[in-house]
Order: sequence, then C-alpha cells, then structure tokens
Amino acid sequence: MAKRGYHHGNLKQALVEAALDLIAEKGPQGFTMAEAAKLADVSAAAPYRHFTGREDLIVELARQGFELFADLLEYAYRDGQPSPLAAFEAVGRAYLAFARKHPGHYVAMFESGISPNATRDLATACARANKVLVRAADDLSQRLPPDRRPPTEMFAAHVSAMSHGIVELYARGAPGSRGPFTPEDLLETGIGIYLRGLGFLEPDR
Repeated sequence: MAKRGYHHGNLKQALVEAALDLIAEKGPQGFTMAEAAKLADVSAAAPYRHFTGREDLIVELARQGFELFADLLEYAYRDGQPSPLAAFEAVGRAYLAFARKHPGHYVAMFESGISPNATRDLATACARANKVLVRAADDLSQRLPPDRRPPTEMFAAHVSAMSHGIVELYARGAPGSRGPFTPEDLLETGIGIYLRGLGFLEPDR
C-alpha cells in the first residue's frame, strides 16, 4: 500500500484517507493510529493534533461517510423518477452503490461499533441520510389507505436492513462469487416480495 502523504497541507484529511484504506483492508479494529500516521507519511504524534485516538478518527470517517451517503440518496431520489415506487427502488440501489464505491466509509458507518450519536455532527449527518429513506417510504405509503399504512420509520428500517444484509452477504468481493444473482437483482426481488406483502403491489399471477 503506497503512502498517501499530505502535500496539499490538509493533515486531517490525509489521516482520514489513510484510515479509509486501512479499514477497507484490515477492518475498523485492525489498525493503529501509528499505522495511519505512517501511511499518511507523518510522525506517529501528528494524528493527535486532530484526533484523540482511533475511535475519534473513525467517528470522522463515519461522519464524512453519512454526508456522502445522504448526497447519493438525495440524488437518487430526486433524479426525475416517474413514480414513488421507482424513486423508492432507486434509493435501494443507491445503498448498494455506496457500499461498493466507499467500502471504508461504509464499514466506519455501519460495522465499527461507533454510535451514530457519538458526536452532534455525526448524529446530524446520520439523520440527514435517514431522512431520505424515511421520506421515500412515506411517499410510497401514501398509496395505501391510512389504516393500512405501516409505520414509516419501521418501513424504512426494514428496507435498510434488507439492503445491509445483501451488502454483507453478496456485495463483497467479485460479482457473482456468492451465487448466480447480482446484489441488485436480490434487492429488487426482496423489496418486491416485501411490498406485495404490505399490499403496495398486486400479487404475481
């Protein structure tokens, strides 16, 4: 793994980028601050100008990740979708796309054991991303009579859990290495079954 350095003068971001590489390779508990400093090509003491320790560094990774995640979800949701269902499905696909493109951020956000309420900034970024998921679920829920609508937050949480499970089981490594179906196909059919069960879609004939 090549050293990153911080020729642009932003030591804090250089350490973040080094930690992203280390997390993707070794996991959130598999690296030390000294390793992050070495990869950023700075002294072992330099990281402590910005972070109190590894957990503080991971919190910053998670915060940046949720900001990126929210940006991607908002783009997917607003990108001229023809219907609430199409927009909802686009948000699900964006979840998978984010996990593939930003594995270090994804691990910091969802697999590091860091509480989303660890800092105010992290909580705000997390809430912003979750707001898109809840809004997509709420818009789709309007297709059902009020007495048949599921709790919107629970609806969004179910789809998030499904998406996360597919990432964990099928979106790691080479495509198709865990089965004949793509993660996108699995998510689409899983969401379809879930929505039919709630009454959003007509049963298959």
